[in-house]
Amino acid sequence: MASRIRTFHLPAPRARKRPALTSASALAALALLLSACATAPNSAGRGPVDIDISQKGPAAGTGIESRDIAAMTDEMMRDLLATPDVSRRDKAPRVVMDPTLFVNESSQTINKNLIVDRLRVGLNRAGKGRMVFVSREHAKAIDLERDRKRTGATDVGTAGMTEAQFGVDYQLAGRIASLDSRNNKSGMQQRYMQVTFEMLDLESGALVWSNQYEFAKAAADDVVYR
Repeated sequence: MASRIRTFHLPAPRARKRPALTSASALAALALLLSACATAPNSAGRGPVDIDISQKGPAAGTGIESRDIAAMTDEMMRDLLATPDVSRRDKAPRVVMDPTLFVNESSQTINKNLIVDRLRVGLNRAGKGRMVFVSREHAKAIDLERDRKRTGATDVGTAGMTEAQFGVDYQLAGRIASLDSRNNKSGMQQRYMQVTFEMLDLESGALVWSNQYEFAKAAADDVVYR
């Protein structure tokens, strides 16, 4: 007896439904995200602002600031150039002035170069030869170059040679001091600053010129100077 073969037809698999997100909606979502990133405000900081150094800045406190340095050096320059014994001599005096001659005894951390360099450059430009500034800060470099010229390692340059480095007539020095006070109830802080400048005759020891710049400020904000 022949066996009968029965065949069965399995139903075709149904396609699985995908999430409703289409490529068009994905692009729209991406565009929205990029737009939000582009227009979101930068709440973590503020953009840079140009400040006139002669004006009070947004981070002003009770210490020496740029406007004080500008006002102080301008005032000292005018006064020094108006002193006949220093700036109107027949022969221009030689002056040494560098940061090592300025002492900071105040409670504020301050870069003394800001004061010394601005005053020296201002005097040199405005004085127009009425003072000759001599560098002691670079004395070793000058000695080294003088040795090179005299040993024939280099030629003598275009200005010729001198017997020695220039001697100095005057030394311009200074001192920065402060007096601080604080009201613990109100949180107000007050600081009195005094900057003293003196011109010393290095032969006789006489003080041929002196002047002071002083101010007092009070504030409740704790501005950090560095």
